[in-house]
Amino acid sequence: MALRPHALLPGRYDQRKVLATTVDAWGRALWLVCPEAELRPNPYGRPSPHPRTDPYDALLVVADGGTFRELPLRDITLRVSRLDALPNGRLVLYGYEAAGDRNAQIYGRDGRRRRRFALGSAVEFLMADRRHHLWSAYGDEGVYSDPLSAPGLVRWDSGGNRRWGYSAPKGVEYIDTVYAFNVGDGVAWASYYPTFPLLEARADGRIRLRRSPVAAPSGLAVDGDRLVMLGGDRQPDRLRRCRLTADEVLPVEEARLTLPDGTPLKRYAPCVGRGRHLYVRGRSRGQWYVTSVR
Repeated sequence: MALRPHALLPGRYDQRKVLATTVDAWGRALWLVCPEAELRPNPYGRPSPHPRTDPYDALLVVADGGTFRELPLRDITLRVSRLDALPNGRLVLYGYEAAGDRNAQIYGRDGRRRRRFALGSAVEFLMADRRHHLWSAYGDEGVYSDPLSAPGLVRWDSGGNRRWGYSAPKGVEYIDTVYAFNVGDGVAWASYYPTFPLLEARADGRIRLRRSPVAAPSGLAVDGDRLVMLGGDRQPDRLRRCRLTADEVLPVEEARLTLPDGTPLKRYAPCVGRGRHLYVRGRSRGQWYVTSVR
C-alpha cells in the first residue's frame, strides 16, 4: 500500500533550518524555520539545526491545502523540538529552556509570546485537538526523573494548565515510554512500553485498555472500531488493519507500506496520528505523507 503526498515545504525555505514540524488537528502541515540556524553534530543521528542566538526569531510556515502562509515569531528562548497549533490561531512550542524549567511557550496569532509554563521532561509527543485539549506523552527519561512526566500521559487545557494525568488501573503496567500516539477531538490513543496495550483516554477522564498483539508500533490511526497500526515487531513498513472489541485489538489484514513511488519504508519514520489519518514524515523535514483508515 502506498502513502499519499500530503504537504511539501516550498523550496524557498531551507529545510535544513527546520527546527520542528508536525501536522495539526486541522490537517495543516507546520514547519518552524529559523533562518539564522546552523547545523551542528548530533551524537544520535544526522546534524541538527541550532539557533545561533538566544533569544531568536523564527518563521512558522503553514501549509493548508494548496496555500501557504507565514507567521513570524519573536523572542523564542527555547531550543524547540515539538510544536502544535492550538485553537484561535495560537501555537504551543516545547524544547530545552536554558534559563529554567518553563520549557513550553504559547504564542498568539500576532507572533508574540503569551505564556511560559513547565511541561515536564522527555516529551515524546505534544498534540492538541480542536476542543482546547493539549496532550503530552513521555519517554522513560522523564517518567523516572520528573514529577510532571511521571504519569506518562498528561492532559492540559489550551492555556497550559494541567487537568489530568494517567494512572494505570490495578494489575496493569504503568507507562514507561509511549511509542505510538493518536489524538482526536476529546480523545487520545497510546501504545506504550513495556506491555504495549492500546490505551484510550477520554477528556472526561474515562479510560479503556485493550490487549494488543503488536509490540512497539510507531503509528496509530483510529476510526470507530477500526484501527491501523504502523510498524511494530521491528518491521517499520508493516501496516496492520485491525478491529477493536471491548477489550482487544484483533488484526484483520496486513500490508507493506511504501512511499508513493513504491520505495519501501526501510527504517523508522516519524508519525503523527490524527483520528483516522496517519501522517508519516518523509526522508527530510520538509515532506509529509498520509495514509488513512478505510
